[in-house]
Amino acid sequence: MPSPSTVLVTGGAGYIGSHTAKELARAGYRVVSYDNLSRGHRWAVKWGPLEEGDLLDQDRLRQVLAAHNVDAVLHFAAFAEVGESMREPELYFRNNVAGSLSLLEAMHHSGVRRIVFSSTCALYGVPETVPITEDVPKAPANPYGESKLMVEKMLQWEGACRALQWTALRYFNAAGCDAEGDTGESHSPESHLIPSLLEAALGKRPACPIFGSDYPTPDGTCIRDYIHVTDLADAHVRALRHLENGGASMALNLGTGDGYSVNQILAAAEKVAGRPIPIERQGRRPGDPPKLVAAPQRAFATLGWKPSHSSIDNILETAWRWAAQRSASNA
Repeated sequence: MPSPSTVLVTGGAGYIGSHTAKELARAGYRVVSYDNLSRGHRWAVKWGPLEEGDLLDQDRLRQVLAAHNVDAVLHFAAFAEVGESMREPELYFRNNVAGSLSLLEAMHHSGVRRIVFSSTCALYGVPETVPITEDVPKAPANPYGESKLMVEKMLQWEGACRALQWTALRYFNAAGCDAEGDTGESHSPESHLIPSLLEAALGKRPACPIFGSDYPTPDGTCIRDYIHVTDLADAHVRALRHLENGGASMALNLGTGDGYSVNQILAAAEKVAGRPIPIERQGRRPGDPPKLVAAPQRAFATLGWKPSHSSIDNILETAWRWAAQRSASNA
């Protein structure tokens, strides 16, 4: 019986990386997480060993790839806050772009030929049409989206020049937490809408900031396509199998095709928390498009994937259970 394939999960101690590590282990893969723990958590690495290291440490990457005889890489290690990227663009180009280049060089040196890349809808900027297909023009509105677009271009050239097999998964708003409570979302400081709302509901912050109330949307707040992190994890496993089966390299949108405004999410959060949530309305945040909603049909057809956990109610319920569990354990 052949030994299971070994997958290196960069950013495996982070939110989406740890959820995907669980799905990979469930699917029979051997998982090795690679993380510098600058934003990830040691407690989130539960489905295989943790190798501490930075993406920019070429020697360390090569050592880990060789020591574990890695067959493929799932690449999550990136900074992913739009506002921060507007304040510190150099940080994002160094970590996200130079870090990814270092990883690709180490993979080439080590003979690793498959990568699934955590990309983003932020590379579309303010789209000309919604829902957004993979073929619309790419015009990032912030350095974060630009950094991801640069990496996608590197993947295309590595594929052409080095025969690298790759899939870039452009996901929309990751949300929710593991239904079994094994891992979840925990950033410091927290900037994502749903966990920020739940922190305010639990009294962990005085109020949740709401950015912008004058967007050209029905209620004036931004509209986003929310996808449960467990569905994202499942898509990454399917994307890896797609490459293992000789599938073509490509970029795919991951979303539900449905959009919800910030005000709608606030109402859903108040419902699950069973209490009013204090908010603080502020001006628009630089780099935020008014509406981002996926056209995910290509991923449905290519990967045989369809989100099954991504109702807003389920997203909020799993996020609330995780937030309440963490709050109680830290009390």
